[in-house]
Amino acid sequence: MSSSKHELDAPPWRRVDSTIMRTARAIRQAYEQRFAQLGLNLSQASVLAFLDESGAVTQTNLATGLGLGKAAAGSIIDALQGRGLVERKPDQSDRRVWLVAVTDAGRKLAGPVQEIDRILRGDLRNGISRQERQQLAGLLVRLQSNLDGILDSGTGRTDS
Repeated sequence: MSSSKHELDAPPWRRVDSTIMRTARAIRQAYEQRFAQLGLNLSQASVLAFLDESGAVTQTNLATGLGLGKAAAGSIIDALQGRGLVERKPDQSDRRVWLVAVTDAGRKLAGPVQEIDRILRGDLRNGISRQERQQLAGLLVRLQSNLDGILDSGTGRTDS
């Protein structure tokens, strides 16, 4: 009998969690590799695609929409603005607020970003049925809900 070192061969209390974490890291790495072809990282590509789809938004709304902190969103915006892909402009209804908008150059790059995303999502779903994806999504949503409760309670409870 051969000794396998795959996490699915680990004890049950370790294999699901470690498989999810390892898969999440690998997905992120795949996106990072693909977007590097455009001179972008995953976060920059996500901001660009979000702005292209949603139009001009505040930095706060952008951060919330992408699940980022405001400071992290600001750093990404700064980098994209430095490349002329996004711009900050005053909100006409509230001069105290700045809106972040994609520029024409950013719009041209958003198309390839969306195409890379479409192709990679297809590659990731290869051999996985719609029903299996829906089941996985449902399980992950429930897991996320459990995590939200754990993080919100701050109890660090370890019994299950």
